[in-house]
Amino acid sequence: MRYSNTLILIKLLIIQYLSVLCVSQDFDFFYFVQQWPGAYCDTKHTCCYPKSGKPTADFGIHGLWPNYKDGGYPSNCDPDSVFDKSQISELLTSLNKNWPSLSCPSSNGYRFWSHEWEKHGTCSESELDQKEYFEAALKLREKVNLLQILKNAGIVPNDELYNLESIVEAIKVGVGHTPGIECNKDSAGNSQLYQIYLCVDTSGQDIIECPLLPKGRCASKIQFPKF
Repeated sequence: MRYSNTLILIKLLIIQYLSVLCVSQDFDFFYFVQQWPGAYCDTKHTCCYPKSGKPTADFGIHGLWPNYKDGGYPSNCDPDSVFDKSQISELLTSLNKNWPSLSCPSSNGYRFWSHEWEKHGTCSESELDQKEYFEAALKLREKVNLLQILKNAGIVPNDELYNLESIVEAIKVGVGHTPGIECNKDSAGNSQLYQIYLCVDTSGQDIIECPLLPKGRCASKIQFPKF
């Protein structure tokens, strides 16, 4: 009986250890995703500017998404960790500028940020609390000026077509790591630059080489639309 109780205790300790291990290693890296507003707004779907007005013609943050190396990703990891706007009150100016919502109806951004936190941010709580999560994304945005990197390579948002390889190479040179490129189609069916993915370590601080690049559905030549 004593031997049986000892085995049960050992099993419980092992389960407890494994559960702690799972919590501390619940994702492998982040995708830091920035989107071009011109490509969001000129599709067959409509867009609505934020209540603060038309965003600047620059890449905006879409999200900071925990991912697994096998291509999967966690989502909605903590239903109890709801979005709390008081946690980001000090970040509002920067969020409105760098993380604007273009969905309809027009909003002040809270709906968009709430979605990103609850779907993606809650899956990185082993590393970042709510304020740190948004701060990390904003700091990455400051670190990487994608529009300037592309302009330096002669790639500008003028509705012209550019070689996909040229865009990838320009960002690789400017950032030091290979990006993932996602395209969508405008109302005329042209393939265009929509989102750029960079990979970030689990601390949310350092850009790394992507363990896995997303499938971007891009043509060999893509349009860089005006905004």
